[in-house]
Amino acid sequence: MNTEQHIAAATRIEHSLQKCRTEDVEMQIEAAMLAGTHWLNAALHRMGVTQPAKDVFHTYLLTVNEYRRLCVANEQMVRALSEIEDLRPPFVRGNWPGAQAAADRARGLLSVIRRGATVGG
Repeated sequence: MNTEQHIAAATRIEHSLQKCRTEDVEMQIEAAMLAGTHWLNAALHRMGVTQPAKDVFHTYLLTVNEYRRLCVANEQMVRALSEIEDLRPPFVRGNWPGAQAAADRARGLLSVIRRGATVGG
């Protein structure tokens, strides 16, 4: 996907996220991860760090060296997406207590990623 396609997808997902009810914590976390991934890819493509044919799908699938290289480009955004992804196993796939706080955190981290992508990465 190119930069504009990532931005369009992130915007659509965030629009859907706004429709979630407070108790829809799994969807909030999942949507934050999906939109955050698109915002991160848009920023990385815009900065010339990655090419449209080489999107980041999940930070945990990156090699250690690639993760470090992307952190040099924008550590705050990469680590924010990593943290959202870390929320998925216990709160989307699991039933740990504190799911609403986790959803709130995911939305806050999404804001960090969006700001980084829209301010120029």
